[in-house]
Amino acid sequence: MQTEKMRFILASASPRRKELLTKAGFQFDIVVSNIDEAQLLIKELSPAQFACKAALAKANDVAERFKNRLIVAADTIADFNGKIIGKAEDAGHAEQITRKLFSEPHKIITAIAMVKKDSGLELVEYDTTVVYPRKMSEKQLAEHIASEVWKDKAGAYAIQEGGDEFIDHIEGSETNVMGFSMELFGKMIKKV
Repeated sequence: MQTEKMRFILASASPRRKELLTKAGFQFDIVVSNIDEAQLLIKELSPAQFACKAALAKANDVAERFKNRLIVAADTIADFNGKIIGKAEDAGHAEQITRKLFSEPHKIITAIAMVKKDSGLELVEYDTTVVYPRKMSEKQLAEHIASEVWKDKAGAYAIQEGGDEFIDHIEGSETNVMGFSMELFGKMIKKV
């Protein structure tokens, strides 16, 4: 794949997505979307449907400003028994989320959307990884909340920032848990 031909716009402020794509050799610019994900939340949507809707909304928002460029957007959520667990609002909420997610296996779902307005391209797919947690002690929980690594992270943890010490094993893509399935992205970019 000639990455110089594939220069795209990443509609995300996520440092992890930027790092993963840069390490893989992709060329891209960053333009953050103005979409408020909370506005998209509809009870009837499954976690996967919501992630797809949010990723597509972000891609379309940026694509309106750059109609001749390929826009790539993503949305990551935690799915706990069919309920969407997003980002923690504050330390108390982060503790509540962490207690819940680290009590039993949960899923991390990342949807990736690709939009190019001038050619009518609109793709959206998602990847699911099952995370099997280790039991956290009260001390570990308190340290995790105090560290503030949960800020701006779906499910209030980051596997790459010490969160892996609380994970026994995963089934699926590790980069998906980081917020961007490189395996899924690789398959999708070949369709463009």
